[in-house]
Amino acid sequence: MEGQYSANPNRYESGMQYERCGRSGVLLPKVSLGFWHNFGAVDSYDRSREIVRYAFDHGITHFDLANNYGPPYGSAEETLGRLMDDDFRPYRDELFISTKAGYDMWQGPYGNWGSRKYLMASLDQSLRRMKLDYVDLFYSHRYDPETPLEETLQALVDVVRQGKALYVGISRWPLEATRFAAQYLKERDVPLLIYQGRLNMLDRAPMEEGILDFCAQEGIGFISFSPLAQGLLTDRYLNGIPEDSRMSKGKFLKASMLTPELLSQLQQWNHQASEHGMTLAEMALTWILQQHAVTSVLIGASSTLQLSNNLRCLK
Repeated sequence: MEGQYSANPNRYESGMQYERCGRSGVLLPKVSLGFWHNFGAVDSYDRSREIVRYAFDHGITHFDLANNYGPPYGSAEETLGRLMDDDFRPYRDELFISTKAGYDMWQGPYGNWGSRKYLMASLDQSLRRMKLDYVDLFYSHRYDPETPLEETLQALVDVVRQGKALYVGISRWPLEATRFAAQYLKERDVPLLIYQGRLNMLDRAPMEEGILDFCAQEGIGFISFSPLAQGLLTDRYLNGIPEDSRMSKGKFLKASMLTPELLSQLQQWNHQASEHGMTLAEMALTWILQQHAVTSVLIGASSTLQLSNNLRCLK
């Protein structure tokens, strides 16, 4: 993949659609690229680079990271830093880059959860790894029941005031804490831009818990991660568990999850999708994008072919 990268001049005419993020000035692509898997130091840099180039060439402007994405921890951000140097520095102002802190990152009491100490140190480390002066969006990656919410939220306010992040978000917070966060941030003129939650045809918790309704009512964006349920909502497992699949490795997806009932449901949905000329994955992504208050869906990709197939949900 040698040679100077020059982005596709028609990248904004390639079929990508952009959705306003709540009541903000930000438009996000309906499909965003997540770096949770396939962008760590254990993965081929050339393949990661090919996927990210393909994404940007097709109008995906939002790249979603977190401090501990890899493996090992930090290495997905390092991959992005290398991509900035190799390809994307000239396009920095066309990109919307997010990162997060909240899960286990380094040893000792200050490398986890929601303290001001952890969030601020983590963001400084993330900026160094990604070779950026600021991120567009910084998230509290999870709710911390032990740290006062005011402390976590004030850290978010202060990173914006320091110019290290333009916007802030929260991920996987319960509804009452989300209400508190929205009010606290609004009163300090750093409005909550977006909520990131797991939403897919198998896991509808943000709808059932009232998170989506709250986001719609308060003008907060919503972005769905794990939209294909780690690959369950694709044709990957319709005939059992392939040897090279994520489920066969058993880290995030356990074989015990694929019950006869679930397999029957997946086969039924697959049949419905094919009747409409779609794959199961396309139907699953389309379903999420049709839910009210959903701004964008975060997809992972292990190849440009997979990314290309997933982008068909926009048609």
